[in-house]
Amino acid sequence: MERYKSRKELKMEAKELLRGRWKEAILLNAIPVILTVIGVAITLVSFSFIQQKIGLFSDSDIGANINSYESSSTEDFWSTIIGALSTFITLGISYTFLDWLRNPTMRIEPFKQAFQIFTKKYFLGTFFIYIITGFFVSLWTLLLIVPGIIKTISYSQAYFIYKDHKTLTENGKVSSLDCITESRKMMNGHKWDYFVLQLSFIGWGILSVLSLGIGFLWLNPYVNVTYAAFYNNLTENSRFDESLDDF
Repeated sequence: MERYKSRKELKMEAKELLRGRWKEAILLNAIPVILTVIGVAITLVSFSFIQQKIGLFSDSDIGANINSYESSSTEDFWSTIIGALSTFITLGISYTFLDWLRNPTMRIEPFKQAFQIFTKKYFLGTFFIYIITGFFVSLWTLLLIVPGIIKTISYSQAYFIYKDHKTLTENGKVSSLDCITESRKMMNGHKWDYFVLQLSFIGWGILSVLSLGIGFLWLNPYVNVTYAAFYNNLTENSRFDESLDDF
């Protein structure tokens, strides 16, 4: 019998998993926070260097244009790099939490598991999903913001699907585009639930910001485990549907 868990049940599952093991979860999630701080520092230093480098031209229109162009290019470059790096590390953490949900006694190795996306097993497929979904969402966003949000939610499970397929097929090839299509089908009838689940963390996010970001050390594990639990619940019900079809 199909059993889709409520938002409250998913969060309770996340809290139960983290109970007594918050230290490991925080260490796992601390890596992207540290890298983000480093990235921001590098960006600020680069911006300051550029300002000094072209200071001689600051009084001319040409200098002002050069200043604006180089500063914008530098910021865009580092924003893209930091964004991609943060996404890939967060995905590695999410994969770890999914495995942890399925095997609550598993050992956590923060550094190794946070960077697992950068291995031969996951990197290319994950990179292609990142590029393809980004392209599709951009096209939909050109129409209106709302379609872009809907498609982002529709494709949200593609990375988890890719991970599961890679685990099942060992060294076999897994199509990134097929994972995106499977995510879109999987999310039929569940997009609103996922959207509301995301909104439910906004209050905690505001409190984390007010704590100068320290609160994110606790919030990020909680959010990532809950999202992993959401996907895991979808797959459990999908397997139930498949068993009925076989019957």
